[in-house]
Amino acid sequence: MGAELGKYKSCVSARSTDKAILAGAQDGGIVTTLFAYALEEGIIDGAIVAGPGDMPWKPRPMIATTYEELMAARGTKYNISPNVSFIKEATRSYGLDKVGIVGTPCQMQAVRKGQLYPIGLRDVSDKIALAVGIFCMENFPYQSIVQLAEDHAAMKLESVKKMEIGKGKFTFMSERGAVVPLPLKVTHKYEQPGCHVCLDYVANLADVSCGSVGSPDGWSTVFVRSKKGDDIWAKSVAAGCFETKAIDSVKPGLELVTKLANEKIGKNQKTVEERKTFGVGKGLRIPYI
Repeated sequence: MGAELGKYKSCVSARSTDKAILAGAQDGGIVTTLFAYALEEGIIDGAIVAGPGDMPWKPRPMIATTYEELMAARGTKYNISPNVSFIKEATRSYGLDKVGIVGTPCQMQAVRKGQLYPIGLRDVSDKIALAVGIFCMENFPYQSIVQLAEDHAAMKLESVKKMEIGKGKFTFMSERGAVVPLPLKVTHKYEQPGCHVCLDYVANLADVSCGSVGSPDGWSTVFVRSKKGDDIWAKSVAAGCFETKAIDSVKPGLELVTKLANEKIGKNQKTVEERKTFGVGKGLRIPYI
């Protein structure tokens, strides 16, 4: 395993066996199914997920304590849901002792930092029972999503049924069946600048991380990383929650995951180096954005 993929105990291609979850899943329904299993087995009391917000495709953090609430939060929203900000809410307002949380690589870093140095997270660092990470190349401010949909894809956001990034395109799919793929070169200027200093593509610090890259359509690539993640994943597979295939038996496989992870690291390392030159000779400390 290369450093670009982080440490992991195993890697498979997988999809949920729950047809209801798959019907509205982004890819293989991994996160929803894993949290549903963990809830049912008492491994977690609830999960912090990106639920529907007040505006179309603008997520807001929510605490899911039932299968139905998990179902309401299915699918990827390509702008940030501040899930980490809900950790105290989950433990204090909801009284959860065993919290699940899903997030991007940067959010997984924040969770682990909060556990190691619990400034502002006092008394909750030991309550993270399952951290699930999702692959991420970059994210977008909400206004960027509005502009991409309306100005480039010619769709009102409320009519968009699904969005996905893959095969060099950012694709918008409407409720009426229209499919508009935008080349990624169109979308780059809309990305969050903070994403350009991130060197983690596959959520290295999660218990389990997953994404579509490397697996066939409708399946997800799953990295099982921690001892805790290994235990929960093995039990969920044994319970029949997932069907799995060896990652080296599917196309495009880990080769593509590694390629994209290296591309992100290479591209963003240049930004990191450039930022080090800001304020040279003036004693200025450039904040991490």
